[in-house]
Amino acid sequence: MTETAGEQPADLPLAGYTVAVTAARRKEELGALLDRRGARVVHAPAIRIVPLADDAELVAATRRVLAAPVDLVIATTGVGFRGWLEAADAWDLPLVAHLSGARVLARGPKARGAIRGGGLVDAWSPESESSAEVLEHLLSGAEGPLAGRRIAVQLHGDPLPDLVSGLRATGAEVLTVPVYRWVLPEDVTPVRRLVASIVAGTVDAVTFTSAPAAASLLRVAEEAGQREAVVAAFGDRVQAIAVGPVTAGPLDAAGISSFQPTRARLGALAREVVARLPERDPVLAVGAHTLQVRGHAAVVDGRLVELPPGPLAVLRELARRPGHVVARADLVAALPGGGDGHAVEMAVTRLRAALGAPLVETVVKRGYRLAV
Repeated sequence: MTETAGEQPADLPLAGYTVAVTAARRKEELGALLDRRGARVVHAPAIRIVPLADDAELVAATRRVLAAPVDLVIATTGVGFRGWLEAADAWDLPLVAHLSGARVLARGPKARGAIRGGGLVDAWSPESESSAEVLEHLLSGAEGPLAGRRIAVQLHGDPLPDLVSGLRATGAEVLTVPVYRWVLPEDVTPVRRLVASIVAGTVDAVTFTSAPAAASLLRVAEEAGQREAVVAAFGDRVQAIAVGPVTAGPLDAAGISSFQPTRARLGALAREVVARLPERDPVLAVGAHTLQVRGHAAVVDGRLVELPPGPLAVLRELARRPGHVVARADLVAALPGGGDGHAVEMAVTRLRAALGAPLVETVVKRGYRLAV
């Protein structure tokens, strides 16, 4: 049991919390954003990106696009659209020239940058950066009647069924271009460990930056026979935090509620974690002192005190009912791995020594309580 030195929770708002990163791409960047805010970061890439630059499927899709003039192009991601143009160039296929006569729509600013970087002109992009708004724009007639027109949609690992089927229902010829796909990582051990941590409640939040990562985590949980337990854990202490509504789609379908920032950016995602985790755990007034029980630590009068699992479990149980006497039997049940009355007494002794403040009272023959 140790007390941290140096920066305190006011400077490190995620100190005492464990946050998982499921991203495959830019995982170091997101991890660094969380680490700088004090989080203990667990990396468990739930997906692996397989580029299709040498894939026959992408070659075939590109040739279908080149077979006749294209009226509209939808670029959904910057890295994906850029990769498509670069792959076509490597194959000596005149894709940029072919698309120069089309109206090119960008789903977001990164896609817009890739369009411009490729020598094309972006015609429109939605405020929400969502495929749903792109579909709404096209169905509104803003780009003219769609029936009989050729529309190329650059996919980004997600087949975007709502967008594609919505356009096809208008009578448009929709050409899907799968620039890369998502598959399970070669080593799924970190994801399996994350599933176990979610079920055990030893991780406080799980971040998602893509829908395939969310779907992959749920798939691994199902294969381990833990899907229902994972859904239940997300409904209890573990928070799911997705970068946006598209990413949250598989979570929604599984009945898992998630928090999302207003803008789909990594920085905004990190700020959402900062906003949501500390608000989950109330700051208690215990006599003349303040106490907040976080994931793997407590904050006492602004000091972060890291605690071993036993004393932390006792403190968490007491904090659930501040001021109320908690019987030894209930505290025994809360101890990780079980124990007995003596184990509870030892945990309380260690807890008091670590906290350095008279927060835990003994109520003779009854149990313990926080001295509120």
